[in-house]
Amino acid sequence: MNLFSFFYKTELPQITVDIHSHLLPGIDDGVKTLKESINIIQKFKRLGYKKIITTPHVISDFYPNTKEIISTKLKEVQTTLKEQNINIIVEASAEYYLDMAFLTLLEEDELIPFMGNYILFETAYISKPIILELAIKRIIDKGFIPVLAHPERYTYLKTLEDFKSLKIQGILLQINIKSLKSRSKHTNSMVKKLIQSGLVDFIGSDVHRMHDVLKMEQILKTKEYQTIIKNNNLLNNY
Repeated sequence: MNLFSFFYKTELPQITVDIHSHLLPGIDDGVKTLKESINIIQKFKRLGYKKIITTPHVISDFYPNTKEIISTKLKEVQTTLKEQNINIIVEASAEYYLDMAFLTLLEEDELIPFMGNYILFETAYISKPIILELAIKRIIDKGFIPVLAHPERYTYLKTLEDFKSLKIQGILLQINIKSLKSRSKHTNSMVKKLIQSGLVDFIGSDVHRMHDVLKMEQILKTKEYQTIIKNNNLLNNY
């Protein structure tokens, strides 16, 4: 082990709380079975994670998940972890798709925040939603803090000024670990710019399957990953 790798391994803090994944079985495009969920959670634990806040999709046309559905699946996972003596905290929030149905859920107090008052949301990838500014204002007016999932993926966000504008409006940014090795030129370029500019607030795994965790495991060993921790005031660990 050389001095450089020793420094990065021992002197910098490690992320121990994941705030974006799809590990509740059978309710979105994430894990399909309870066994798959437990195996992935065990892998997170071996990688040093102490808590997972899993976030199933809520998309009205595809995954109309409710508080009750998410709570029931979470209890199933928690019970199995306890029975198997797997000591890791698993909680649940959601990744909300920004559309009119989301605004209805917001007004009816049907959202599931994480870490108290954060709301994780995503948008369409190519076109900026016409309700984006309205949604931001309503989320904040309700006492929540909006967190944009994987902002590096959205092709309508083209410059650092676009991201800075979002932050001025009150949005926090959550990048994906796996974006550091993305095959998308746009995603790979933007995630590195966000990291270097110190604009990242959260980092999440966005794990859907075991192969995502295995890819993440390789990235956790890289200098690029440690640069995220070094250059950004991350809010993951609490």
